[in-house]
Amino acid sequence: MSGMGRGGESNHGAIVSSFHEALASQGRVVLALLLPLALALAVAWIVANTLGYRDGKGTPEGQPAGARSRRRWPEPRGRQLLRVAFGLLWLLDGVLQLQANMPTGLPGSVVQPAATGSPGWLRDMVRLGLEVWERHPVTAAVAAVWLQVGLGLWLLFVARGRWSRLGGLVSVGWALTVWVFGESMGGMLAPGSSWLFGAPGAVLLYALAGGLLALPEHAWRDRRLGRRLLAGLGVWLIAMAVLQAWPGRGFWQGHGNTLSGMVEEMAETPQPHLLSALLRDFASFVASNPIAVNAFVVCALAAIGATLLSGRPRPIRIALYGAAALCLADWVLVQDLGVLGGTGTDPNSAIPTLILLLAGYLALVRAPLARDAAAPVPAAAAVPDFARARRLVLLVTAGAITALGAVPLALAATQPTATTLLASSIDGPATPVPGNLRPPDVHLIDQDSRPMSFASLRGRVVLMTYLDPVCNSDCPIIAQEFKQADRLLGAEARRVELVAIDANPLYRSTTILRTFDHQERLEGLSNWLYLTGSLSQLRRIWNAFEVGVSVPGGGAMVVHALGAAVLDTTGRVRWLANFDPGPATAVTQSSFAATLAGLARQTLGA
Repeated sequence: MSGMGRGGESNHGAIVSSFHEALASQGRVVLALLLPLALALAVAWIVANTLGYRDGKGTPEGQPAGARSRRRWPEPRGRQLLRVAFGLLWLLDGVLQLQANMPTGLPGSVVQPAATGSPGWLRDMVRLGLEVWERHPVTAAVAAVWLQVGLGLWLLFVARGRWSRLGGLVSVGWALTVWVFGESMGGMLAPGSSWLFGAPGAVLLYALAGGLLALPEHAWRDRRLGRRLLAGLGVWLIAMAVLQAWPGRGFWQGHGNTLSGMVEEMAETPQPHLLSALLRDFASFVASNPIAVNAFVVCALAAIGATLLSGRPRPIRIALYGAAALCLADWVLVQDLGVLGGTGTDPNSAIPTLILLLAGYLALVRAPLARDAAAPVPAAAAVPDFARARRLVLLVTAGAITALGAVPLALAATQPTATTLLASSIDGPATPVPGNLRPPDVHLIDQDSRPMSFASLRGRVVLMTYLDPVCNSDCPIIAQEFKQADRLLGAEARRVELVAIDANPLYRSTTILRTFDHQERLEGLSNWLYLTGSLSQLRRIWNAFEVGVSVPGGGAMVVHALGAAVLDTTGRVRWLANFDPGPATAVTQSSFAATLAGLARQTLGA
C-alpha cells in the first residue's frame, strides 16, 4: 500500500507510545525465541563438525551417504530470484510499518484515498477491513509488522521443499487480504487507474510471486513455466497499454493532465529536495508534451508485451532491457520510490513487475530440461543432517514471527468492541478519586416523576453523566455510549445503574426528559435514570462535580462540561473521566462505551 499523503491527523501520542511499547515488548519475545534457537543451532554445528560432517560436502568419514542425506538439483535460478527478492520486499514492507503514524495515519492517508471512486460494493468491503484497523489500531499495526517480517524471513530462510511452498501460499493469503482491504484492488475499478500509478496493485504482484513459489519445484525445471509466465505478463502489459491509450481519461490532454497532476501531487509530499525538484520538472515536461509522453508509454508497454508473447529468448532479452528502463523511470519519476510521502508501506508496483519479468526470463533460459531430471547430481549437492536441522530451526523462527502477527490480528478481527486506548487518546485516561468524595444527597425525580436520591442507589455501581435534553450535538452521543456500555456489561448490568443529571437550567421538566429518552431509544433500559429537580438542587450537583453550566445569549445551546463519574456501591466517587466524544465515529463511541464498562467492572470487583 503505497502512501501518498502526509500522514494521519489523529496521530495521538498515547497511541504512538502504545505502538512503540507493544513493538518493544513483542520484540523481546522474539529475541527470547531466537536466542535459544541460535544456541541450539550452534551446538548442532559443533556436534556435526565433531562427527566429521561438512555442510554440503559429504558424510562422516568412512560412512556412505545414508538415508539421512539426500541429493537434489540446485534450486532453479528463476525461483531463487523470486524467493529472495520478494523475501527482501516483505522485510522492507515490515520495516516501513514501523513508522509512528501507521496506527492512526494509515486509514485516512492510504486506505480511504485508495477506495475513492471504487464501486460501492468494494467500498463496503474496504470499510469492513478498515473498521478492524480503526477499532484496534495498535494491535493491527504491530501485527502487520511481524506478519511481513515473518513472511520475509520465511521466504529467505526456507529455500526448498514443502515448507518453502507453504510460505508462498501464506504470502498469497496475506497479499490478497491487503490487496482487497488495503488497496481497494489496486484502484483497478476506480477512474484514472494506470500502470504508471501502480495498477493492478503491488501486493497483487506479491500474491502472484507467492503462487509461483508454491508450485512444486519440478515445475521450475520445465521451460514452459517461464514461457507461460512471460506470456501472461505480456498480455497484462498490452492490456495496460490499451487502458493507458483509452480516450477521455486525461492522459492525452495538456490542461489538467492526469499524469502531470499525479506527479505534482507526489512532489508535494515530504522527501529530499533534489527528488521533489526532479518530479516538478517531469510534471512540467508532461504538461507541455502530453501526447508525446503518453504515446511513448503506450507504445513501450505494447511493444514489450508483444515481445514477451513471442516466447523467443533473444528478443525477450532485448525487451527486458527496455522494461527495466521503463520500470525504473516509472518508479522514480511517477511512483516517487513508493515509500515516500509519510505513510508509504511498499515500493509500489514497478520493482515487483521487473522482478517477475526477470524470474520468468531465467525460468525460460536457465531451467534444466525436465527429461534431464534423472541425470547424476554431484556429491556436493548432498544435504547432511546438520543442514536439515538448520533449516528446521530457521523455519520455526520465521513461522513463529509470522504467527506473532497473524494470531493477534485474527483475534482482533473477531472483537467488535474498540480498544479503550482510543478514548484515552482523545480525553486522557480516567482519574482515580482518593478520599471520600460523594455527591450531595439531594432529592431529585427521574424521567417518570419518581423520587430519587443518590442514597437510594447505594448497593449498586453508578455510572453518572450530565446531559442537556435539548442538545443536538454531544449529549445524544454520550447517551448512546452509556447505552452501549450497558450492552457490553451483559449480566453484570443488573448491578449497575446508568444515571444522567439534567444539565440545562431552562429545560427541566420530566416531559422534556422523556422526549430525549424516546429520541435516543433509552426507554428499554431498565437501569436508566434521567434525573432532574429544582434549579437549586441541580446546581448543588453541578458545583460538586464542576460541571460549569452556563447559558449563552442569542439562543445558543447551553454550555456544560462533558464528563462521567463512577460511584461504588457505598456511594463514594471512585473515578472521574472526561467524556468529550471527539470525532464521534462509531469506533470512538465503541471505545468510550468499553471504557465505561471497564470502569464499572473494575469498581464491581473492588
